[in-house]
Amino acid sequence: MSENTTRNVRVRASELEGRAWLNTGDKNLTLQDLRGKIVILDFWTLCCINCLHVLDELRPLEEEFSDVLVTVGVHSPKFEHEADPVALAAAVDRYHITHPVLDDPELTTWQAYTARAWPTLVVVDPEGYIVAHLSGEGHVQGLTSLVRELVAEHEAKGTLHRGDGPYVPRPKAAGTYAFPGKAIELPAEFGPANLFGNRERTYLVADSARHRILQVAADLNTVINTYGGGDDPVNHPVKGHVDGTGTEARFNEPAGLALVPENLREQLGYDVLVADTVNHRLRSLNLTTGEVRTLAGNGVQRVIDGDNAITGDPNHIPAGVPATEIALSSPWDAVYSREAGQFIIAMAGTHQLFGYEPINGTVSIFAGSGVEGLADGPAADAWFAQPSGIIEARDGSLWVACSETSGLRHVTFTEDGVQVTSAVGKGLFDFGFVDGDSDTARMQHPLGLTELPDGSIAVADTYNGAIRRWDPATGTLGTLERGLDEPSDLLVEEVPGEEPRLIIVETNAHQLVRASIPAKAQHVDEGAITTARPSTKLTGGTLEFVSRFTVPTGQKLDTRWGDPTQLKISSTPENFILEGAGTSTGLTRTLVLNPEITEAVLHITARAAACDGTPDGDIPEHAACHLYQQDWGIPVVVTGDEADESELVLDLRGIN
Repeated sequence: MSENTTRNVRVRASELEGRAWLNTGDKNLTLQDLRGKIVILDFWTLCCINCLHVLDELRPLEEEFSDVLVTVGVHSPKFEHEADPVALAAAVDRYHITHPVLDDPELTTWQAYTARAWPTLVVVDPEGYIVAHLSGEGHVQGLTSLVRELVAEHEAKGTLHRGDGPYVPRPKAAGTYAFPGKAIELPAEFGPANLFGNRERTYLVADSARHRILQVAADLNTVINTYGGGDDPVNHPVKGHVDGTGTEARFNEPAGLALVPENLREQLGYDVLVADTVNHRLRSLNLTTGEVRTLAGNGVQRVIDGDNAITGDPNHIPAGVPATEIALSSPWDAVYSREAGQFIIAMAGTHQLFGYEPINGTVSIFAGSGVEGLADGPAADAWFAQPSGIIEARDGSLWVACSETSGLRHVTFTEDGVQVTSAVGKGLFDFGFVDGDSDTARMQHPLGLTELPDGSIAVADTYNGAIRRWDPATGTLGTLERGLDEPSDLLVEEVPGEEPRLIIVETNAHQLVRASIPAKAQHVDEGAITTARPSTKLTGGTLEFVSRFTVPTGQKLDTRWGDPTQLKISSTPENFILEGAGTSTGLTRTLVLNPEITEAVLHITARAAACDGTPDGDIPEHAACHLYQQDWGIPVVVTGDEADESELVLDLRGIN
């Protein structure tokens, strides 16, 4: 809702109902327990990259207003695995969530607050009334202003209670790792010499929750070198962005690791590229000197290019701009592509693949339009959904784990350019545990990949706790291993005289384990699933879409070059919208719907540009300008009932 709508109509907040509470010392909280505090309800799910962004956005706000503000995370799951209370508890620990969390597996509280998207934020005042209802990320500036207003208002009324909130920390994990993310095997030259002068095998592991990179011995547990994490990473892991050597360096939840080709290491001066996920940066690591440097990313989460314009291609990266001046968004994995002659980055936050050219130090968009979904075709037109794992096969093609569509994507280099096709996956809300061909196979939020010796692709099917095998020769998916605790990466270990084995990064078990590669895959069929998230019911025929935008105080719509607002609308399946799809200016659109399709997903992106104005309403020549963007993926069902929705109203920004 816009600020005017929410502040003039006093709506009592609904009770917080769910299965259990975390981070409260086993106490069940009620709204009455929170009376006197400003409450932010953060509706999230552990798979959602935008939700993880919001967790980090809220941390400074929670710290600044710690005596008057309580954030309550309402975990309303998308995937079946996310409804597992053990998985939720692990996510709370992994992401260092320091506020109470309500487990809402049946989406009871989600529906009570009419949430439509992950993440959704609802602000409740100290008297228990809703004062703002927001979708998406990027609201902290407005939230900060709103909280200050509420503090002043309710302190004057005597309804604000200062003091500690209900958060009770959980015990920390012990052991070598805390939620390790990705791993690679290092060349022999980087291993220690044994008594016979031979170099021992070593591995490099992203120990993500402790914000460090570990070089470990062949036993997968003995630490040889540490980069980042601070002096006491088990009890007090230190995150940040600092270049340097050893434990002086600072990372923030690093994930992907990519080995530099041998012929480039001396020229580049580093051996490994690190996807420093929450820092929104690419970093380098020299294994000889231990030096960590920043290669790309300015630390600002990317939404759009730096010129703040929404004319032309909103995903354009200007040529010649140094990589360290380009905004990135949650790089999750990386690999060097011989065919492309550059590193290819799984940019989870923008649902794209980026390129990083290490010689020139430049960043480009390699594949993906930025629409979250699943669509094949030429690289620029393809849709990805939170790509989280990427490998190069021996034939030079790339394979991508597309986690939010539970998909496996194949990127090939052809005479007609780079092409993207889907081996497994149907869409944002379809998943399951089914072996079979491309039409029937299902996975659940895969994160990691490796190529097996026979040329097939092993997939870390994370939320199914399984290792799957895609055989390109037969076009079928099988199962190699089950019973794992959120595996997130894989690599093949080949030792002379021994059968190849898999090394599995078992994230929620805080370990790396070895497994044999079965000669024959299992066949599993535990059913295909569509997410339980409620669909929006539409009357059908036509749909009037409206995105409301309230210009923040002190800013003005930037109309100097025409209409500064834009809508981009598409659907899955594509022919659900007969008229009105595409990109055009304005925040309203009439859609004509296909009468033959009753279930679909609407993909909507709304943008608006505003600049800091003067008191008389003018925009100075060198004013700071801001671009506001919100993305929605909304499942809909057409009922034909006139009582259902014929107009869909969503808010681009809800706080003034």
